[in-house]
Amino acid sequence: MGPRAVIIGGVIASLVLAMWEMIVEAVLPAGAGVFGPPIAIGATMVRSLQGSANPIPFDLVALLLGLAGHMMNSVILASVFGLLVARRALGTMALAGAGAASGVAVFIVMWYGVVPAVDPLVLNLNGGAFLAGHLMWGAALGLVWASARTRGVPNVAPSARQQAAEHRL
Repeated sequence: MGPRAVIIGGVIASLVLAMWEMIVEAVLPAGAGVFGPPIAIGATMVRSLQGSANPIPFDLVALLLGLAGHMMNSVILASVFGLLVARRALGTMALAGAGAASGVAVFIVMWYGVVPAVDPLVLNLNGGAFLAGHLMWGAALGLVWASARTRGVPNVAPSARQQAAEHRL
């Protein structure tokens, strides 16, 4: 995948996950609140928020840091996804499935490894919704890339070798 597809896919997938989490946390009775998810991410830097109860208190700096950090991490993880799947001749559903599987892998690493060690406030979020959001993140990433391939976006179209492999299938 080219840099354009990585950035666009990563940002769109980030928005899908963020919107899902913010809506879910706003409607759950014990949720973190509509701005809770990005603020929890921003609490990586705004350490005074660690230990807060739900709903997570509003903090503009943490909100902005969380939104920016989430998109940045999404683009980085989209790059990793691209390195793993870009050279494979995958159709739309296979890309969406590979993306969803990648999203689950990201959830497992984050929820059980990174978050407890670096930003435990994120554990205030609903774990099931967090898992579903990461699954949607990956599926959205795969679908954006499949769409970019069919639209002929530069640096996204399959190589001649990929096209030949698809033709043989």
